[in-house]
Amino acid sequence: MSEVTTLEFCTTQIDGQIFTVTINRPERMNALHWKANAELATVFDEFDSNPDLWVAIITGAGDRAFSAGNDLKYQAQEAGGELNTGPETGFAGLTARYDCLKPIIAAVNGVAMGGGFEIALACDLIIASDKAIFALPEPRVGLAALAGGIHRLPRVIGLKRAMGMMLTGRRVGAEEGERLGFVNEVTAPDDLMAAARRWADQIVECAPLSVRATKQAALAGLKHGLIEDAMAEHYPAIRELFKSEDFVEGPLAFAEKRPPQWKGQ
Repeated sequence: MSEVTTLEFCTTQIDGQIFTVTINRPERMNALHWKANAELATVFDEFDSNPDLWVAIITGAGDRAFSAGNDLKYQAQEAGGELNTGPETGFAGLTARYDCLKPIIAAVNGVAMGGGFEIALACDLIIASDKAIFALPEPRVGLAALAGGIHRLPRVIGLKRAMGMMLTGRRVGAEEGERLGFVNEVTAPDDLMAAARRWADQIVECAPLSVRATKQAALAGLKHGLIEDAMAEHYPAIRELFKSEDFVEGPLAFAEKRPPQWKGQ
């Protein structure tokens, strides 16, 4: 049985070790103001701290938008132009969440513009409906993609390709996103959540501490220019893995020709 919780700006669902978050502002194309960002930050704080949850999926309500980014209408008309800085963990509580070692999957069901694209880029995998549209259009409205998009996109697809998107604000469809390298899989709209769940299920089959050690080493290693230096770095999650019961269980289960029973410790 899955456990569903409805909050003011999102819904959450727990199904085994998988935690699904749905941004629920379809009337605003799931654009986020500071109140929604604060709520999502709390939600992902709970995900990160719950040892029984191993993988998260984030998506948007409705079939039009994953997230249209910052709620400019709220900012201009309802907040008097004031831009609340929001939570320390960034847009949607994700774009500045640098210490979460659990995998997060973006299931992009429609428009992912500006901050919406930055949410997806902050995730570890992007699964996209063939109706999905991605862009960092901030320069077209006198802004800049300062929630990580400027830095994450070049690291994912290379500087020249990223500049081609960022300096023009042009829109990129899901299939081009897959060719460029920031989308992992493109699906029909009706198959999107099943595809995201399939990826999550495959991650859950793996030892959770191994997954987290891999994520930490891969991301933290990017600060080194040389692979030699990245490999020489000491990663706390790898030390935790080596001391864990799962480090013994994996080889033992292989030798005994049975599925491993991961404990996450």
